[in-house]
Amino acid sequence: MSEDEEVFEDKWYKYPIIRNAIISGLLTMLTYILAHLGMIPSYVETSIFIVAILIGGYYWSKEGVEELLEDRKIGIEILMMAATIGSALLGIWEEAAFLVFLYSAAEGLEHYTYARTRSSIRALLDLAPKEAMVIANGNEVTVPVKDLKVGDVFVVRPGEAIPTDGEIVKGRSSIDEAPVTGESMPVEKHEGMRVFAGTINKEGALEIKAATAFEDNTLSKIIHLVEEAQEEKGKAQLFIEKFGYRYSPLVLLSAALLVMVSPFLTGGFSEWAERAVVLLVAAAPCALVMSTPVAIAAGISRAGKNGALIKGGIHLEDLGKIKAIAFDKTGTLTRGKPVVTDVLALRGDETNVLKLAYNVERLSEHPLAQAIVEKAKALNIETVEVENFICLIGAGVSASVEGRTIYAGKPEFFEKMGIIIPEKKSIGKLRSEGKTVIFVGTADGVEGIMGIRDEVRPNAGEIVNSLHKMGIKVIMLTGDNEVVAKVISKELEIDEFKANLKPDEKTMAVEELERKYGAVAMVGDDINDAPALAKATVGIAMGAAGTDAAIEAADVALMADDLTKISYAINVGKKTRRISRQNIAFSLLVLAVLIPSALIGILGVAGAVFFHESSEILAVMNGLRVAGGAEVE
Repeated sequence: MSEDEEVFEDKWYKYPIIRNAIISGLLTMLTYILAHLGMIPSYVETSIFIVAILIGGYYWSKEGVEELLEDRKIGIEILMMAATIGSALLGIWEEAAFLVFLYSAAEGLEHYTYARTRSSIRALLDLAPKEAMVIANGNEVTVPVKDLKVGDVFVVRPGEAIPTDGEIVKGRSSIDEAPVTGESMPVEKHEGMRVFAGTINKEGALEIKAATAFEDNTLSKIIHLVEEAQEEKGKAQLFIEKFGYRYSPLVLLSAALLVMVSPFLTGGFSEWAERAVVLLVAAAPCALVMSTPVAIAAGISRAGKNGALIKGGIHLEDLGKIKAIAFDKTGTLTRGKPVVTDVLALRGDETNVLKLAYNVERLSEHPLAQAIVEKAKALNIETVEVENFICLIGAGVSASVEGRTIYAGKPEFFEKMGIIIPEKKSIGKLRSEGKTVIFVGTADGVEGIMGIRDEVRPNAGEIVNSLHKMGIKVIMLTGDNEVVAKVISKELEIDEFKANLKPDEKTMAVEELERKYGAVAMVGDDINDAPALAKATVGIAMGAAGTDAAIEAADVALMADDLTKISYAINVGKKTRRISRQNIAFSLLVLAVLIPSALIGILGVAGAVFFHESSEILAVMNGLRVAGGAEVE
C-alpha cells in the first residue's frame, strides 16, 4: 500500500489515485465527444489524451517502476504501461486513454476497499474517550487519555466508556465488554476486578486505577494484533504472488515475440502489434492476484471485531481445514473454579451443615474451601466466631465453632481419625459423578456430606453440538483423573478423551490426533497449554483479554471466555477459504477466455480493458462478502 493510501483511508475522494482516475476519465470522455463532433483538431485531441494518460497513470505506473527497480520484479503495472505505450505507438490514443482510465479506476477502488477493510478495526479506538477524569489531590481533573499513567485513579460514570485498562478500586457496576471480548451480555464488576479500555460502564459510578498507558491497553493490543495479522499472508496468497511474478514476465515476453514475428504473419505488423497490446491487457492477472488478500483481510477484521483474534492469513486458512478439535478441560470446558453441587444432611438440616462447613473453612485458602465459602455467602449463611483453627495440608481442617470442635475434610481424613463414616454408597455415587466428597462433622460422627466439582461452562454443550454439526470431532485432553474426565466427556457428548496427561503428553496426544484426523485445533486457557497449542495446526487461547502470554502462545486468541467464538472463528475460516477458491477459479476462467480472444483478434484494446477490470472488481466485491457474516453455506 502506498504512502498516500495510508494517509487517506476514510473518504474515497481523498485518494489521489481515485481523484486522478476521475480527472483522466472526464478528460477522455470530453475529448472523445468533442473530437467526434469535429469541434477540435486532431493535434489538440491527441494532446488532451496524452494529458489524461499522464494524470491517470501517474500513481500506478510509479509503483510499477519502483517495484521493477527495487525488487527486480515485473508486476501487473508494467504490463499495463507496456499496453499503454504500445497503443500510443500504434496511434490508437483513444484506446490508450480508455485503458489508463479504467485501470486507474479499478486500482483506486481496489486499494480503497482493501485499505478500508484492513483499517476498519481501528474504528474501535473511537470507542475509547479522548479525555479521562483523574482524581488528583482529592479533586477531579480532566486530562487527555494519552497522558494517563499507570497508577492514576480515574472516575467513570454511568454511560461513559472506560479510557484504559485498569482495576476497580471503588464501586460496582455492569460493564458492556462487547467491543473487546465480543461478549453480548453486560458483565457484573466490583472492586478488585479488571476492566478494559473501550468498554462501557452501564450503571454505577466507578473509580478505577490505571493498569496500562493508553497505547498499551487491550484495545490498542487488539488493533495492533489484527493489523499485523492482515500483513501475514496465507499459503494460497503466497502461491498466487509467486505465480504472478513468474507469469507477468512471460506475458510481456509473449507480447514482444508477437511484435517481432508480426511481419511474417498474415495481417502484418499493425494487426499483430495491436493483438500484442490486447494480450498484455487480457493476460494481466489482476483478479487472480487480488482473489485472496481482500477475503483474508475482511475475515480477520470481521473476526477481530467479534472477539476472535486470528494472527494471520495462514491461520485463517487453517481454521477452515479443521477436522478435529482438542479441548483442555480445566478452565476451558469447565470454569476452572470448583463449586458446591450437593449438600446432604445426615443430622439436622442442610443449612446447619453448610453453616458448620462455612465457618470452619472460611479461614482456609484451599480452592475447595473457597467453593464452600462462596456457596454459603450466596445463601446468606450466618458467620460465627471460630477458635483454634488448624489446617492439615492435604487432609482437612478443624476449628472450634460454638463450643464444638468441627472437622471438615475428605472421607479418608475422618477414617484416619477413627470417626465413624456413613455407608460408602453415597460417597461412591458422588465420586462417580466426578465430584470431590467433603465430610463435615465432629468426633461423634459425620453430620453432612458435600459434593464439589469444577463447573462445566454453560455453553460447553452448545459448542460441542455445533462442532459435531460441522462434521468436526471433539476430543478432551486433561491432566485430571479418569473418573472426572469420563463424567465430563459423557455429559458433553465428547467423542473421546485422554486423562492424567502432563503438558508434554498433551503435545504427543495432539500429534497422534493429527495423524488420525488431519488438521487439528487445540484449545487451552493457560501458558502450560502452550506446547500443545504450538504443536496443533491451530492453537486457540481462551479468555485472552489482558493476557499477553495467551495471545503470544496461540494462533487464535478468544478475548472472552465464550466457547461459541470457536465455531464462529472456524466458520469465518471456512467461508474465507470457500470465497478465495471461488475467486481463484473465476480469475483463471477469465484468463482462459480473454487470452485466446486477444490472440485471435476477437477483442480490441477497449474491450479487453473493460472485461479485465470488470473481473477484477467482481473478485474484490466477492472477497468482501466474508465481512458480511460467518455463516456456513
